[in-house]
Amino acid sequence: MKIFLDTANIEEIKTGVEWGLVDGVTTNPTLASKVAGKGKDLAGIIREIVKTTPGPVSVEVVATDYETMIKQAHKIVELGSNAVVKIPMTLDGLKAIKTLKSENISVNCTLVFNPVQALLAAKAGAEYVSPFVGRLDDIGQDGMQIIDQIKTVFTNYAIGTNILVASIRNPVHVLRAGIIGADVVTLPFDVLKKLPAHPKTEEGLKRFLDDWEEVSPNGKFPF
Repeated sequence: MKIFLDTANIEEIKTGVEWGLVDGVTTNPTLASKVAGKGKDLAGIIREIVKTTPGPVSVEVVATDYETMIKQAHKIVELGSNAVVKIPMTLDGLKAIKTLKSENISVNCTLVFNPVQALLAAKAGAEYVSPFVGRLDDIGQDGMQIIDQIKTVFTNYAIGTNILVASIRNPVHVLRAGIIGADVVTLPFDVLKKLPAHPKTEEGLKRFLDDWEEVSPNGKFPF
């Protein structure tokens, strides 16, 4: 299972890449606006993200009609060979996905909230579908249930579209995605930092170091 960072913060991306944990990045207008702020070079920030990230970077169109989506998509792919066009789950969006697929342009279909939407996106030619599990949890549904359902549908028909679990809020979402067999999880930097942590790991490390001090008071490594 690949791990993407859901961010537009270049320092977070650089750190995640240095850790060897980040396979790609997803962005959206909300994340970009938080980083860019008023009057900053948004295009420059996105270009730096594409350049810094070793894998796919999803960059979202900010249009709702087919013609403008296609125009913006062509601009996005000029950012770099790893740029992926993020298209919303709408009828115009599905039409745009089909066109971009015919042009060999990689698409991530975003704002997916049920398995039928995911199936339609795959049928149109999306390389990724992004179900938003955290937002479903927010309204009292089990967001991860649709990941299980999408996985079943895609397996039934040998669909190769990648299931990209989005709107992740905690490490349990990551665990369940792995158990189900999702292809990708995209998560905030603070969730990424929590993944290696466990109280028993910290407890064990402290004990090892304390025991080492007992036999080697000067703290020198013996080899």
